[in-house]
Amino acid sequence: MTPSELYIKKRLEERRLAGTYRTLKPVNDLVDFCSNDYLGFACSVVLKNNIDNEIKSSGIISNGSTGSRLLTGNSNYVESLEQYIAGLHNSEAGLIFNSGYDANLGLFSSLPQRGDTIITDELIHASIIDGARLGYANRCTFKHNDLQSLEDKLKQAKGNCYVAIESVYSMDGDSPPIKEILALTEKYDARLIVDEAHAVGLFGFGLIVEPDQKRVFARIVTFGKALGCHGAIVLGSNLLKEYLVNFARSFIYTTAAAHHQNASIKMAYQLLQQSQHEIEALRNNIISFQQKVNNGGACSLISSDSAIQCMVLGSNEKAKAYAAHLQNAGLDVRPILSPTVAAGTERIRICLHSFNTGEEITLLTNGINKLINAE
Repeated sequence: MTPSELYIKKRLEERRLAGTYRTLKPVNDLVDFCSNDYLGFACSVVLKNNIDNEIKSSGIISNGSTGSRLLTGNSNYVESLEQYIAGLHNSEAGLIFNSGYDANLGLFSSLPQRGDTIITDELIHASIIDGARLGYANRCTFKHNDLQSLEDKLKQAKGNCYVAIESVYSMDGDSPPIKEILALTEKYDARLIVDEAHAVGLFGFGLIVEPDQKRVFARIVTFGKALGCHGAIVLGSNLLKEYLVNFARSFIYTTAAAHHQNASIKMAYQLLQQSQHEIEALRNNIISFQQKVNNGGACSLISSDSAIQCMVLGSNEKAKAYAAHLQNAGLDVRPILSPTVAAGTERIRICLHSFNTGEEITLLTNGINKLINAE
């Protein structure tokens, strides 16, 4: 083997020995308690038909965009779509990226400069961490949802300061004290950036609502969760949009999304506005799950009002054992292992959906309770 191949083999073996080796798994026929398809849009026949009709009515015949937005990949349709979405979120402007990862990478790598400061919650998404690493700004974290820890970091910040949080955290499912964080950022003349990926859907257009929408510097909304399609948008001022078009490398140097993706996004937003029944069904499933599961002791749920419900188990082995037991019972529940989460906080992450039946919720909670009682 070459030195590079030996290095690759060594790193993979380290992962295997640590019990953190990752593999791709095929689609299964288990009951879905794993996906981010909170409202069932990804499998919605109604949404599919609406997309087909929208493509036909638009008169655009294209299998691909043919280039980046700055070359041949732009269109009146996508520009109108950006303004439409911005209006729904009460934002001045928006810029669509090919994914939530691309959006965060582009924003955080291009905006903060050398001498500036990025302060993030310690549980912030990996895409924000990676974006910040690509820039030259000073970086630090504050304790999860801890206002005093955030203020301590704000007092030390230099240059332009950007504070990044999620309105619903992807691995815990909980939400921060948004109004208090916003007040702190304004007190110290910092700009607040909020990733709304896991809030849109269950909480309408997100947890940032009037009058705070105009006070938040930027919001990131992804379309691959409750909206059931793909892509993301950065919401903010016209000035911010103009800046990102000129400096966000993950926007500039990539082929634009095809028309089908843009039509899917538009139709998903329209369907969301007609989906109060699905939203209520999801809320009821969250309440039902929390009422039926044994919560407390060594295995406890993280406090969450969102579709993401996590039971911390404390080790990779235990998380994998719980997940395997539930999978054997026909339930698609996945373990979340370190290093994806911090060592000692390994867990099973349960995603609830509008389409999960009462019987499926009961089967899930009975399976979890049996494991807890056997401890």
